[in-house]
Amino acid sequence: MKPTFYLTTPIYYVNDVPHIGHAYTTVAADVLARYKRLMGYDVYFLTGSDEHGQKVEKAATTAGETPLELADRVVKRFQALWERLGISNNDFIRTTQERHKKGVSHIFKDLLEKGDIYLGEYEDWYCTPCETFWTETQLIDGRCPDCNRPVEKLKEESYFFRMSKYQDQLLAYIDSHPDFIQPKSKRNEIISFVKEGLRDLSVSRTTFTWGIPVPGNDKHIVYVWFDALTNYITALGYPEATEDYQRFWPVNVHLIGKDILRFHAVYWPTFLMAAGLPLPEKVFAHGWWTIEGQKMSKSLQNVVEPNMLIDKYGVDAVRYFLLREVPFGLDGDFSHPALVQRINSDLANDLGNLLSRSTAMAVKYFNGILPAPGELNASDLALKRRTEEMIVTMETCMNDLAFSKALQAIWEVISAGNKYIDESAPWTLAKDPALKGRLATVMYCLLESQRIVHIILTAFLPATAKKALASLGCGEEKELAGLTWGGLKEGTVITKTEALFPRIEG
Repeated sequence: MKPTFYLTTPIYYVNDVPHIGHAYTTVAADVLARYKRLMGYDVYFLTGSDEHGQKVEKAATTAGETPLELADRVVKRFQALWERLGISNNDFIRTTQERHKKGVSHIFKDLLEKGDIYLGEYEDWYCTPCETFWTETQLIDGRCPDCNRPVEKLKEESYFFRMSKYQDQLLAYIDSHPDFIQPKSKRNEIISFVKEGLRDLSVSRTTFTWGIPVPGNDKHIVYVWFDALTNYITALGYPEATEDYQRFWPVNVHLIGKDILRFHAVYWPTFLMAAGLPLPEKVFAHGWWTIEGQKMSKSLQNVVEPNMLIDKYGVDAVRYFLLREVPFGLDGDFSHPALVQRINSDLANDLGNLLSRSTAMAVKYFNGILPAPGELNASDLALKRRTEEMIVTMETCMNDLAFSKALQAIWEVISAGNKYIDESAPWTLAKDPALKGRLATVMYCLLESQRIVHIILTAFLPATAKKALASLGCGEEKELAGLTWGGLKEGTVITKTEALFPRIEG
């Protein structure tokens, strides 16, 4: 039986349209999912939409539609974008689906019966856009500390979750699982937040109706974060002990933006502890994108719309840029000149040029029929070793979610290939019939190195890699065996490839 790997993106809130931040998390998750499948894992990759809460209710009223109509409309936009970006998710969960509501009601009722949820009264400062209560001391100049918008004083009856009860248990878990919260700087942030003291958490609302009713008291609606976070188990069939739930939970990695780390690294694990369920193995919080040095915001009209980027530059170029430009976990800056520079330099010059030169020579010198290699000399062995070392480096980088480093390792092999052509000078060898055997070995090593590169690149640049592998006479290689040197067989038909990435001028 294959080993399993379960990964998730956050479920995206439907009061907004998809932007580059959503695309970033989802492309990163897709690359990891594709890579793990390539390595022989049975992967479950989940994404979805978060559709309940006051913000959605308000946005729908403003737009003159029902909350579900608004959700249906926005969900289509997310799903269409994921399709364009080549996202290979196994499932798309919506919090308005019955399977989800059933799971949320079950876990809420379970914690209520255990006494970990109790009815009380709440009075504090409430920020509607963030759907968060704040104490007087947490406010900054009387405003929400997260979004700087005005807050209002609210007093309402509320169900509370005894989060304070799990403070020590959570700290002990973080301490004994050093990789649970990534990157390290975020781990330290959460530890200091928890050590300041966890308060019991309000987990119901009575000021609106769009959401899942509290079991046994439908005057109350389940708090949107309690509802949303549960998607990671309801998608697998919780509360039923389904085959998926038993195979895939606990999750290997929750990929999230840093703004929702507290919900995933404090609220979610304490809910699970109270329910007696296993905790996630890893929560990884990536950084934010600024746009040409400025924070992305609707008011500045600088929100980068992913569909427009795809129209202009192509899907794989966008996927490559997002994961190559910035180390995953740090903030990054998006700019069109930087994207054009990556396309021209890395994709057109390095990757595309190497493949088109190599396949053109195979067609010219051997009529497109791959010759058998002779004995490898020192420079052939160096290219072979470089390629094989890259496979090992990739494994470490991908497990660390260091996508930028992984791509760097691949590009070192591509550079080595370009250098190998210049040093072995096939055009000179071709002039001397006595060196035909040597020429055959050079062509073989050159093409075999690229076959392995492009198999790994199926995770990052699926459409491009498929095209490249076709020109190397390979179908889609799905398994690890395809990464062993020697996979290209004598007699394989090689075709000259067109430019994988045309240069962008001007």
